[in-house]
Amino acid sequence: MNIQPFAALRPKQEFATQLAAPPYDVLNSEEARILAADNALSFLHVTKSEIDLPENIDIHTDAVYEKAAENLQAFIDQGILIKEKQPAYYIYELTMNGRSQTGLVCGSSVADYNNDLIKKHEYTRPEKEKDRIAHMQTIKAQTGNVFLAYKDVATMNDLVAQIKTAQPTYDFVANDQITHKIWVVTNENDVNKITDIFKNEVPFTYIADGHHRAASAAKVQQALPQSEAANYFLTTIFPASQLAIIDYNRVVKELNGLSVENLLAQLAHDFNIEKSNELVKPNALHELGMYVQQQWYSLKAKSHTYTNDPIAVLDVTILQNYVLDKLLGIKDVRTDKRIDFVGGIRGIKELEKRVDSGDMAIAFSLYPVTIQQLFDIADSGNVMPPKSTWFEPKLRDGLLTHQL
Repeated sequence: MNIQPFAALRPKQEFATQLAAPPYDVLNSEEARILAADNALSFLHVTKSEIDLPENIDIHTDAVYEKAAENLQAFIDQGILIKEKQPAYYIYELTMNGRSQTGLVCGSSVADYNNDLIKKHEYTRPEKEKDRIAHMQTIKAQTGNVFLAYKDVATMNDLVAQIKTAQPTYDFVANDQITHKIWVVTNENDVNKITDIFKNEVPFTYIADGHHRAASAAKVQQALPQSEAANYFLTTIFPASQLAIIDYNRVVKELNGLSVENLLAQLAHDFNIEKSNELVKPNALHELGMYVQQQWYSLKAKSHTYTNDPIAVLDVTILQNYVLDKLLGIKDVRTDKRIDFVGGIRGIKELEKRVDSGDMAIAFSLYPVTIQQLFDIADSGNVMPPKSTWFEPKLRDGLLTHQL
């Protein structure tokens, strides 16, 4: 893999806690406006700049992107953001609920992306790409970090552990109680070792989160052929052993004309069904939870519903084929307005809340996809069903920005 150090635009230490913001795509405009209301230094003023404009503005207009550029420049002019004096790698550790994961922040090669050495497992949507392209081109920077994974390399793990024995440049607890630590790596020997390890010992990386950011960066590179910086895009690469994927669940508005009794009778062809007196959070592959009319059920998939094919074995595929499509008439979860997705970070109780409120009629809880399953699907050249993986904790925007 071809990676390179870069001179990040990053906050002065005293501003890091205030400036660091959740990723732009986990908040809507209203949530961002509330979160940044009392914080003029929040990086949301760059990534969700519509919060500084009238509430009814179309978030994809030029005015929004121009406001982002203006706000970024203001942070630079005020000395809130400073430019690294020399190209560096950055070691980024996140700790959530006592569990830590550590990745390498670097520039990853657009050529490697185009040549499928950076492997994908999702399709992208043109309208989302268009938004990120416009944002990058207007502010002349990449603010959104692409979250990559790779199969562990012992020499890299050992080098990272050694670097982490020093004091980090940043060390703070964000308002969601996640701890963020970053070490700046400028030592020439360490920089060269990292570059060589990835060149010689890492044949592929895998997009865990950020398909639209990566695809957009590749198209920006085509639009900026004279920019050397645009040949690389902002990534944080984590060894697989340190990553955890959490469940990504589904809620549906109606039962497609079926009564609950009829639904259960038809489900029995493909699942072994048991009522549960408590919420069902699946703890094994091919076990699903279902909540309808204030009652939880455990659904255990019968063997004919799946094969060892890397896509067919997934519980999201079983749910799609034998419940959503077959019984509830939902053919395309990307476009059907009757279905919504609930990240497991919100908890299984959120599924009960959505159904009990009358907002939704039925909910399904799923066992998380594993990182090995993600690798297998990407290696096979296939893509996962939409909304299959949810990674936590999330990288914060604003701590390390890649200027173009």
